[in-house]
Amino acid sequence: MVFFAWGGASYSLLLIVSILLNFIFGILIGKNNKKKFWLGVGVFINLLFLIVFKYANFIIDNINEVISWVNISPINNPTILLPIGISFYTFQAVSYLIDVYRKTCDVQRNFINLGLYISLFPQLIAGPIVRYYDIQKQLKGRTHSVAMFSSGIQRFVLGFAKKVLIANTMAYVADEVFALQPNSISTGLAWIGILAYSMQIYYDFAGYSDMAIGLARMFGFELLENFNFPYIAKSIKEFWRRWHISLSNWFRDYLYISLGGNRLGNRRTIINLFIVFFVTGFWHGASWNFLIWGLLHGLFLVLERTKFGEILKRLPSFIQSFYTIFIAVMAWVLFRSETLSYATRFYESLFGLNSASLNYFVFLKVVTRESVFIFLIAVLGALGGFQKSYNWVRGYVQNSNLKIQYSISVIKHVAVIIFLVVVLLYGTGSLVLGAYNPFIYFRF
Repeated sequence: MVFFAWGGASYSLLLIVSILLNFIFGILIGKNNKKKFWLGVGVFINLLFLIVFKYANFIIDNINEVISWVNISPINNPTILLPIGISFYTFQAVSYLIDVYRKTCDVQRNFINLGLYISLFPQLIAGPIVRYYDIQKQLKGRTHSVAMFSSGIQRFVLGFAKKVLIANTMAYVADEVFALQPNSISTGLAWIGILAYSMQIYYDFAGYSDMAIGLARMFGFELLENFNFPYIAKSIKEFWRRWHISLSNWFRDYLYISLGGNRLGNRRTIINLFIVFFVTGFWHGASWNFLIWGLLHGLFLVLERTKFGEILKRLPSFIQSFYTIFIAVMAWVLFRSETLSYATRFYESLFGLNSASLNYFVFLKVVTRESVFIFLIAVLGALGGFQKSYNWVRGYVQNSNLKIQYSISVIKHVAVIIFLVVVLLYGTGSLVLGAYNPFIYFRF
């Protein structure tokens, strides 16, 4: 709570109120008397907090835009600040109430334990989203060990490396390009900017997820994985099985299935998919860009359920991979752009529909030996190159004699220690020098 209060005392009060209300609603639902009513009230209040603090400005701005057409005085916009982490802990609270309603878990009658679940330090402000039934046993008791703590440190530093070594370098490239007016961005610079951003957002959020999982292990918690090499997917459907897994699973279990899933016929399935990805886009931010980003992914998920999906499966593997990466990268334009008009003009730059010439000053700023090297490392890692190499070496070692196994084991441990120390020193130096960029998902 002290950690969370660092961002503003009023937001800490909001988190405490959320914990208290959900503790009460959980008990009311568990009594089996009007449990559906209390579930509805509990979910409504949780979502009301989210709507007021995250979407009120967006809603008022759009209402003012509409009423301006008929010369009605605009509504005063109070400019409500977004409480950090509200999207994540609200969804966790809702999952608890639904789990209790469905009897997939017991009612939590210990206020401290429920508070621990909703405000769990490692993933409080940027996920991954932890569902209650996945962690309920760990709230009562956890296993602590030197091996688990050591594993947690290694996983944390791996995530830290993804953030400070890769994501921040790619962020500098992307920010320099997206700071330009889109009609002045050449085709080459546009592709450099969006490819850099594609690497940035992956390593930024996957890095944070690794840090959260590592910190949780240090405290005795085992959290589920949140990323599984999404850029090696061969369809958008598979992409969402690998990208932000905790959010995908949440929407599948608590929204898609509740709407009927694929049990009510093809038309209803299509409607359900569009609803889910409309909400997915809106969850990420109060902006038309995010809404269209979500609907774009929903559109291709629907297309993959038609003959298009059957044709896609029969195509060579590299074409399937190219299709998936291309759609994902094109969608990131909407995610990164501040406005819809900016995104539209950026697409024009990507496909050479403007007459902008190459800005050599910006090009030489972003295309350096360091950025090119980091980008190649990022691509190799995102496509599973390091994981495949590691698996090959491990298989070779397991089939070798004991002397080779011992030698490789010593080299591995020394390399890990050197890596941990170097990354921590470099990352800490970046923080001290003020070169640190906040995690992208802090604003969600």
